[in-house]
Order: sequence, then structure tokens, then C-alpha cells
Amino acid sequence: MTPTESATPAPANPARGIADAVERTLDLAATWTDWDGEPRPTEDGERDYTPNKVLRRQADHLLDHLAEVEALLAGVATEPDHWHASMVTLPSDLAPVTPADLNEAGQRLRRLARLFVLRYAAAGPQAWDAPRDPNWTLREIADHLSSSWYAEQLGDLSAAAR
Repeated sequence: MTPTESATPAPANPARGIADAVERTLDLAATWTDWDGEPRPTEDGERDYTPNKVLRRQADHLLDHLAEVEALLAGVATEPDHWHASMVTLPSDLAPVTPADLNEAGQRLRRLARLFVLRYAAAGPQAWDAPRDPNWTLREIADHLSSSWYAEQLGDLSAAAR
């Protein structure tokens, strides 16, 4: 073994799951230019989603938790949560999603996911599971964000999927 080799591989960065969830979201979003203009109820029936609302919520969700991660790592209080989040549908959420919208959303979401991957790498594995009571650990935050749940509420809206 050379001095640069390690006997054990480096642990997988838990934020990679966030990047994977963003890619799944964007794969589904690529079909949303075929949206019929009708909001879709969520699986629990408590909220409605549209393509633009999903993209907004995905970005807001990532931004909210990125701010939380930064505060936790800095040892300061997190920003109080005053989002209306999924409970409100904004007029802009009802607009059709265009290829230009998808390009902008992809640029935004991929950058946010990359910020998580880089931040977690910089924090290092010892920080990922450190207790941060009453908040989640960094790994728990990453696990929470490693889902494309918002996008799955709309699913594939291409003509072929109907």
C-alpha cells in the first residue's frame, strides 16, 4: 500500500442522495411541458401540485435545509420557519412550464444539490452523525432531502405515460 492509499474506503457522502433526487425530479420535470393545466392532489389529498409548484417547493426545501446545515455547522440558531410551503398555491404555480423554465430550474436545483455535496465533503464524515439536538444530524437532513417526493406527486406527464 502506498502512503496515499487507505486501508478502508472513504465513507459515501450522504448528500449524494440529494443530487440523485434532484436528477430524478428533473427527469420527471422534462415531461411536464405536456401538463394539462389541472393541479394534481397529493397522495394524502391535503395539497395540490402543479409543475411550477413542484419546482418551487423543491428549490425552497433545499434552500431551507441548506441554511439549517450552515447554521448547525456554525453553532448558531437556525432561521425560524415561516414558509407557507405546500399549503399555498401561488398564481405563478399555475403557469404552464416551458422548456426555458425547465432549464432555469435545472440550473438552480443542480447548484443547490452540489452545494450540499460540497458542504458535506468539507464538513467531513465526523460531522455527519454528530448530535445536533434538538435538530437532526447532517446525515438525517441529507436522508430527508434524498427523495423526489414532490415530483413523484405529478409523476410522468408525457403523452406516452397517459
